[in-house]
This record gives sequence, structure tokens and C-alpha cells, in this order.
Amino acid sequence: MEIYKIENLNFTYPNRDKPVLVDINLTIERGGFVTLCGPSGCGKTTLLRHLKPSAAPHGALSGAVLFESASLTALSPRDAAAKIGFVLQSPENQIVTDKVWHELAFGLESLGLETPEIRLRVAEMASFFGIQTWFHKSVTELSGGQKQMLALASIMALQPSALILDEPTSQLDPIAAGEFLATVGKINRELGITVILTEHRLEEAFPISTRVVVMDSGRIIADGSAQEAGLSLRGRSHGMFLAMPAAMRIWAGAASSEPPVPVTVRDGANWLARQPITPLVFENPTPRERNAAIELSGVWFRYEKNLPDVVKDLTFRADYGKLTTILGGNGTGKTTALSLIAGLHQPYRGRVMTDSQAITLPQNPQSLFVAKTVREDLLEILSERKLSKEEKQRRFASMVGLCRLDGLLGSHPYDLSGGEQQRAALAKVLLLQPKILLLDEPTKGLDAEFKQILAAILKKLTEAGAAVVMVSHDVEFCAEFADCCALFFDGGIVTENDPRAFFSGNSFYTTAPNRMSRSLLPNAVTVSDVVTALGGKAPEPLTLGDTEYELPDNAPTAPPKNEKRTLRRLFCAGLSVLALMAAIVLMAADFEGFKSFISGGDLAVSVAADASHVWKYAGLMLLLAAGAAGLVVSLSPQRETSVQPIPARKQKLSPRTIAAAAMILLAIPLTIYVGAFFFGDRKYYFISMLIILETMLPFALVFESRKPQAREMVIIASLCAIAVAGRAAFFMLPQFKPVVALVTIAGVAFGGEAGFLVGAMTGFVSNMYFGQGPWTPWQMFSFGLIGFLAGVLFRKNLLRRNA
Repeated sequence: MEIYKIENLNFTYPNRDKPVLVDINLTIERGGFVTLCGPSGCGKTTLLRHLKPSAAPHGALSGAVLFESASLTALSPRDAAAKIGFVLQSPENQIVTDKVWHELAFGLESLGLETPEIRLRVAEMASFFGIQTWFHKSVTELSGGQKQMLALASIMALQPSALILDEPTSQLDPIAAGEFLATVGKINRELGITVILTEHRLEEAFPISTRVVVMDSGRIIADGSAQEAGLSLRGRSHGMFLAMPAAMRIWAGAASSEPPVPVTVRDGANWLARQPITPLVFENPTPRERNAAIELSGVWFRYEKNLPDVVKDLTFRADYGKLTTILGGNGTGKTTALSLIAGLHQPYRGRVMTDSQAITLPQNPQSLFVAKTVREDLLEILSERKLSKEEKQRRFASMVGLCRLDGLLGSHPYDLSGGEQQRAALAKVLLLQPKILLLDEPTKGLDAEFKQILAAILKKLTEAGAAVVMVSHDVEFCAEFADCCALFFDGGIVTENDPRAFFSGNSFYTTAPNRMSRSLLPNAVTVSDVVTALGGKAPEPLTLGDTEYELPDNAPTAPPKNEKRTLRRLFCAGLSVLALMAAIVLMAADFEGFKSFISGGDLAVSVAADASHVWKYAGLMLLLAAGAAGLVVSLSPQRETSVQPIPARKQKLSPRTIAAAAMILLAIPLTIYVGAFFFGDRKYYFISMLIILETMLPFALVFESRKPQAREMVIIASLCAIAVAGRAAFFMLPQFKPVVALVTIAGVAFGGEAGFLVGAMTGFVSNMYFGQGPWTPWQMFSFGLIGFLAGVLFRKNLLRRNA
């Protein structure tokens, strides 16, 4: 009996001319295990989302989707939540509570089940999935594999009829991925639940699948058993055949290949034992001149003082001209190590030395996107480079072609599939021409054909002399294309070697070809190795032809150890002394006036009588602020660790920021002066409102130009509210000034314009509690100036956390 029936389904996303799904007709039988595969962007995820009403995307839709012989749209929300389970790629996007046991019960509570029924189902799922040992743990303590297992268990507690999984192993290491898919297979076999799975790791998915459906360009191009789908792709010479299990590709590449087609490692090993094999002699890699790009020595790091160490006594080296890959289980510290190399965190012990600025492609590519379209996002990274218009366009066109983004330039980055987002993020990073490139799971979500292109791109980078360090769970990719592989375990490197020596003989951290052939070809680790031994012709590695990649001549280089910091400290100390001496001279010149001001005299009368007081008081505040800032920087304690930080890229101030500076530094003081001179202390409310209006103008210009999300505005408003509450709550503690800290945070996080706005609004609103007066405009200007300068100095790389 069928559980899903899809009839003539067509779908197009908004603002796209090309449909994502074209004439999809598919029937899925109850109790089946269907693996849906295809190149990135072929429409797999879009099709899956149409199988659950709450996940269905917005766009132009035609055709019908039936669930249990009734229209899916007629299914009530409660039945849809209970009967159709959906597991996402990232468990962080699905887990909603803080404790494991509560996450298991959350869906059942939402359905309104009785407490005894909830307890029974939770206990059953915890036992079935082996969750008892971490049942009471906090979700934040779980590894990636445990989080994905928890997401699956919480769905299964609802007892669904169909289970839909969208690339659930994309963030898991090989061992955790195998365990997860084995559990899904057990659910299908023992509970009879229909499973529909999209996956790029077909080595483990095919053996447990009863049916394979292959898509390309929104259409179904193959449908049948794993063997039938593989033979169909081979007959078409389709690029998707590169993603088929290693046993199938070796069988197809052999000089003599007759059915049956092996799919599993076991079948492949049995088939291989019957074939004539020519032993291969592998030459040792030719030693190359080593030129260190990155060196870590005895590095220790923990995220908080009372938490355990994440990185422990790490010693690591990566050279220019090499692709160095780091493998290891989830939660071993690989990504943290990359953040230390990139300078995002600092170790509390040990040394981190880099020869140049490291550019990072993060595991979540969405964190790089800042514009509404892919085209604008790529051009944004070039806007700050001093290049001619023709050169910018040449680089843009070259990278678009290289990363296959031609049909995606008009799309919003968040509307792309996972693999398409990865390609767009890669293009954006490569436009920076990095000498040191850090990649965190770059093959996640990529189809097999584009992995070949990625390998060719990385080959171009290393041939040009760049150093590439890549964290990956993709052992097949690392075995074929890496120059050096390292295994990360328990916070450190336990072994490293060239790929052939690294993978030979391992039981789990090795490739399927090595497991198939280890008794006959102990040192074979790739499909090409085994095919060559069988007398077949191994495919030639993909090349990029005449495409060139050049490293910039003026790539930033890290300064000598502590020299730059020492010069900065001396300069700041001298500046501080000069500023404080000037403040003392200014105060001595009009001691009685300042004494009256400090003791609460009528400042408004004094200002109205002599407008020169305006500049005296303003100058005094600026000199004191400069002196205090210089003292903070010059007297900040030297770290005990010997760490060579990576220089951050200085950014030019935009014309809008320069205009805002003119407004803030000239127009607002002039407004205060004119108001004080003509109105005295009678119109300070009017002066304060003029300052707010003048503050909003540059803020609106900057924010409207990049179309901010609503949550940014909410955060800025919250910072204002917290600053006002903090000033009111801690006014009796003269040494504790939360307003300064919050205004600085606003300037650093959202720019100088936002920093000034938060400061000015805080000064105005908080004085509704403390009392408005002629001092209010000055306080607004002072608070705002702190935020504006913080934003500008941070953008120019003059204000950093480790300064």
C-alpha cells in the first residue's frame, strides 16, 4: 500500500525563472526505505519539504501530493506533526530545550498526551536509542552525533508513519554517521516505518535502501534498486556516478566487469578475490622543501576558566604549497584548533605563529552572507579592494564560473541548497586571494562532481604557494587529494603522515577501497589504486585548464613577536601623559569655574554668559577620555603566553560613516552651542530632540543601505533599554559604569552610527529618572561619542580584544 503519491508536481521559488521541480511523479510504498540522491541544487530538499505541510516552501506550485490516499493539505496540523517526522541537517536547528529528557518529552507535551503516556514513550525511546547514560545531561554537553540521535529519538517518540531525513549525517564523523544510519535502518526493519532519506554519503545508505531515486535539474532521472540506479547512471555517463559506492565504481572501472554489481564492502571484497590482480608498487612521496605557514607549539585552550580543556598540548605545523587535512571524531577540538589559528581565540598557554593572515571558510556558510543576492554578496567583498572596475569584473566572472554560480546570482543566499551555499561561500573566500586558507568541512553538502572541482581549485592554490588547512570527515576526499593527513583525538594530534601511510591498515578511519582490498593490496587507499591493479584505466584528475590563481604581493604579514604591541603601548602611554597634562592646564586656567561645575553650580547660566565655556568643558572631557584610554591600553597586563596574533584586515571607512562623523563631530556640538547661546537652560528638551534627529539620520542611511533584519533593530533597542536600566540600578557605584560598556559593544557590533544612537538615547531616556537639564545634551553627546569612536576604531583594527 502506498503512503505517498506525488502527481505532476512542479514548483518554482519566488524571483526565479527556472523551476526547481519539474513533472515529479513518484509513488512511495509503506515500509520502504527510499534514498533520494543527486547533485547539489537538483531539488532533493525542496521535494522533501513538500512532503510535510509545515516545512513546505513558498512559491508557485502545481500538482498534488497525497498522503495515505488523501491530499496532504487536508491533513490537520496535529496529525501532520504526529504522523510525519522530519529530521534536519543541523540538529541545532531542531532541538528546542536545554535537557535531553525534556527534548524527548517536548513533542509529546505539545500534542497534549497524558503524563503516564509521555513517561512510557520517553523511557522506550531512551532505551531503544541507548540514551540512558546521558538522559539527564544538558544538550550543550552532547557531541554532534548525540545531538542528531536525540533529534531522531524525539521524532520517533511521536510514533510517526513516515520518517523524512534531509542529509542527517552531513556534520557527523564517519563512525557517528555509520551508527546513525544503522539506527535508521533498524527503525525501518523492526518498526516498519517508511524512511525517505537524502544523502551524499551513499556508501552506508545504499546497502540499507530498498529503493534509490536519482534527481538532476529538478527531474527524476533514475529509479530502482541500488544496482539498477548505478547501472543507469553509468550508461548515461552521468557525473553522479562518481558518488556511487566504491565497490560499484571499482567494478565499473575494471577491464572486465560483468554482473552482479557489488554495492557493499563485503560484496566488493568477495568479487575482488575472484579477479586477477597485478600488485602495485607505490613510490614514496618526494620530499619537498618545507616552508612553514602555521606553527602551534604546546597550545592549551578552554572556553571558560572552570570548563575542561578543549585543546591539550597541541603541536602542529602546516606548510606553504600543501593541503593539510585534519580528521577526527565530533567534539575532539578540530574546529577550536582552526579558531586558534585564525586568531578568533587565544590560548592560555603555548604559541601560535602564522606567517600571514589566515582566511577561514566556516562550517556554517550562512555566517558569511551579508547581502540580498549572491551577486551583491560577491561584489561586496571586492568593493574594499583598490582594483579597477574591469579587474573586479574579471575576478567576479572567473570565480562565478569556477564555482558554478551562473544560475544563482539573483537568488538570496539563504534560499540556496546546502551545497550551493557552500559553493557561494567558497567563491567569496577565494576572492580574497588568501595565502593561508582554513576550511571547516568544505565538502559538506557538495556532490561528488563538484568535489572534483573543489580538489582542482585547492590544487591551484597550493601550486601557487598557498597553505590550505582543512578539517574534514570526508576520508575519501582526504585520501585522494591531501598532501598530509593528521588525526585529532582528545584535544591534540595523535598521528600524521602522507595519505597512503595514514589510511593503510586503519579499521574505521580509512577508505572503502582499502577495506575491500587490504588482504590483496595493503597500501591501496583510493578507487584509482584498485582499478589500476585490476588492469583498468583510472580516471584522470580534473584540471582547471588555463585558469590561474595568483597570490597577492602585498599579503599582510604578522609583525615580529611583541614588537608592534610594545610600540603601541609606548605611543599610548605618551599620548595619555600629554592628554592628562593638557587637561590639568585647562582646569588650572579656570579653576573656579570648574569647581562651581563639580559642586553643582548653575552651569547653564555660566554657559549662557560666556560661550567659551562650551569648548572648555568639551575639551576637558575629550582630553580626560583620551588620557584614560591611553592608560588602559598602555597598562593592560601582558599575556603570559607567547602568541603571535594574526593581523585582522583593516577596512576603509565608507562615505556614509565619514558623513556620520561630520554630523556627529560638527553638527551636534554646533547644535548644543547654538542652543545654549540663544536659549540658555530653557530649551534643553528641544536641543535633546534635535540631537536625536541628527543621530537618526546617519544611522538610517547606513542601515537602510544594507536592509537589516528585524532582530538587529531589536538587539539595538534592547541595548538601549539595558543601558538605561544599568545606569539607574548602579548609580550609587561611581566606579561601575555599565553605560560605557554597552555603548562600546553597540559600536563594535553594529558600527559607529549605531553606537552613537545607543549612547545618545541612553543619556536622554535615563535622565527621565535622574532629572533633565542643560547637562542632558552634553551627556547624550558624550555617551554617543564613546560608541561612535569604538565602532570606528574597531573597523580600522585599532581596537581589538587582545590590545
